[in-house]
Amino acid sequence: MAEGPGRACPVSYRYGAEALRAEPSLAADTLYVAGGLYGNPLALDALLDLVASEPGARLVFNGDFNWFDVNPEDFRRINETVLAHLATRGNVETELAQPGKDAGCGCGYPDWVGDAEVMRSNRIQERLRETAQQFPELTARLGALPMFIVARVAGVKVGIVHGDGGSLAGWAFSQEALATAEGLAAARAAFGSSGVSIMASSHTCLPVLQRIADVPREAVLINNGAAGMPNFRGALHGIATRISVHPPEGRALYGTTVQGVHVDAVSVVYDAEAWKPRFLEQWPAGSDAHMSYFNRITQGPTYTMGDAVRLGRQAEPELAL
Repeated sequence: MAEGPGRACPVSYRYGAEALRAEPSLAADTLYVAGGLYGNPLALDALLDLVASEPGARLVFNGDFNWFDVNPEDFRRINETVLAHLATRGNVETELAQPGKDAGCGCGYPDWVGDAEVMRSNRIQERLRETAQQFPELTARLGALPMFIVARVAGVKVGIVHGDGGSLAGWAFSQEALATAEGLAAARAAFGSSGVSIMASSHTCLPVLQRIADVPREAVLINNGAAGMPNFRGALHGIATRISVHPPEGRALYGTTVQGVHVDAVSVVYDAEAWKPRFLEQWPAGSDAHMSYFNRITQGPTYTMGDAVRLGRQAEPELAL
């Protein structure tokens, strides 16, 4: 495996799936989990409106709510808003608050991600850190956020993580890893050790809904991909995870049930046309974020809903991005 800034996964990021056996600190009938907001304030507004449309629903941000928000006012507003809710830190927030010597962006990128993309991410993190340094109190609060939260929805235990079952920046819950027999075996082991029935993750930037077989209970992994960027070809909206005792009433893109609890991916519909010039003000053509993300922001990735939904599938060939 390649090493170096952006690929290394610091030891401090590791908690182990057994840590998720902790008693739940949150109980709700309806729980939204949103990772990968990536500094998109329009997506933040759309997400808050979505959650507010269900009285009593709780919202957890599970990391990387910062990324493109080098504008100081956007950074301030996004972080003040997120910190008014429950949240875990992602690698972006961790490396803003507690930069590791050789961690770079802290993304823990696997071998299939090219070196040029890794280097651009490290430079995005450096530029974002310049903005974060203007807000030392906010940044310190980001560093104090937990790496995971354990919740309960109608008696069903939910592990809310950023990366995977054992590490804040792990890629074991990526769509690429879960497309292999080895990856599915690792996911089964994580569920077995954790004692949870649902894991909600993000970090790897593309969504997946995977039923996990051969554990002592019904189990599902849902990775929401990104709340603040498109996740499917031609679909210019973000995705959040909804876990509830109540059905989604037409809101869901796809979903399933676990022990009677509804687990769904729901769209976060922000104004994509208004977001485009705001992004370009901060990241013009030729900048690192523009090179890595602008095509996705304006067209979506080469990934489909059919790629993401893997209920009943246990292994298949690797899927191309």
